[in-house]
Amino acid sequence: MTQRLNALQIAPAAINAVLGAQNYVEQCGLEHSLLELVKMRASQINSCAYCLHMHTADARKAGESEARLYLLTAWEESELYTPRERAALRWTEALTRLSEGAPSDEAFAELREHFSEVECVNLSVAIGTINIWNRINAGFRTRHPQDRNRLAAA
Repeated sequence: MTQRLNALQIAPAAINAVLGAQNYVEQCGLEHSLLELVKMRASQINSCAYCLHMHTADARKAGESEARLYLLTAWEESELYTPRERAALRWTEALTRLSEGAPSDEAFAELREHFSEVECVNLSVAIGTINIWNRINAGFRTRHPQDRNRLAAA
């Protein structure tokens, strides 16, 4: 798969605008571990290899367990996620899959049970931001780093 174009080189102001939103998200007060799960789940849904590679590595560096990373696609069937994380993951799926319908009242009620109003907004901005990154990186086929040693052993 060949990268289509380099968005940063072609439109640095656009990428810097998205980086501004990302910087806000990183400083908004939501737990780093929660944000990484949200970024990974949206990236799984959007099939963004570049973002999955990045956020899996970031989550591991932050101490995330391998089991929770492996089971993220089946989070609803696993007891490894807290009720707060589950509410965030459900909201992530609802906002990432808007074409399938508006987020349900049940998903919002679950969100409100575990997040303050400002946290709901900040989480929604975080979800929107990772979806922007997914669309840029998947759309332009941004290549993730290759682990040549691992590929050679496979």
